Amino acid sequence: MTEAKPVVGAIVQARMGSTRLPGKVLLDLAGRPALLRLVERLRRCETLGTIIVATSVEKKDDAVAAVCMAHAIPVFRGSERDVLDRYYRAALTYGLSVVVRFTADCPLIDPSLADEMIRFFLGRRGDFDLVTNRHPLTYPDGLDLDVMAFDGLERAWRKADTPFEREHVVPFFWERGLRVHNFECPERLFSTHRWTLDYPEDYALLRRVYEALQHGDETFTTTQVLAFMAEHPEIRQLNAHRIAAT
Repeated sequence: MTEAKPVVGAIVQARMGSTRLPGKVLLDLAGRPALLRLVERLRRCETLGTIIVATSVEKKDDAVAAVCMAHAIPVFRGSERDVLDRYYRAALTYGLSVVVRFTADCPLIDPSLADEMIRFFLGRRGDFDLVTNRHPLTYPDGLDLDVMAFDGLERAWRKADTPFEREHVVPFFWERGLRVHNFECPERLFSTHRWTLDYPEDYALLRRVYEALQHGDETFTTTQVLAFMAEHPEIRQLNAHRIAAT
């Protein structure tokens, strides 16, 4: 009997309640909310069968759900704080067998890197419980993702028992000694580039990148972002002081 093809899906966690930069996931980047920009980039992935946004049931996150529904993006609503439970129930609802975790504060996510990591996981299925690129972080903060089988996610959901493990989803895998493979950036760009969206200065940097590189529906590449930063080092400096604090 032929083994069923795995159902690979992205689950993007998104909420409005950031304390450092409230409403950050819907901030404008070249005419569209950051969350939509992320989804646009994920749609370039060849390995993803579906893209789901997982937000909370809190009223403040109605805005996230509304944006998703207006753009035909599947949405799941669950616990605000128990993000592990939100992921598990979203994956269960949409019948995923392989779950790829993204966060909505990463609007420069690299589709080709995601495809590479997903293909590695699928090709070595059974060898690893988690394929990640943030243990430790070596890529620019903002290119991070995690790939896991649904049964591994379910194991974490059943056994994780600390608030930190419940809120952050994947630390259970490396803190409990599961089989983890880390993708590492040879240039170790984490120490010099920060592309996540947590502070106003992060937003200033990302807005400049999108204004310069976003042309219509084209998806610019990580190579183009690095070239832009090399040409405009003053932009990279906008949030450089946040790198050491990460």
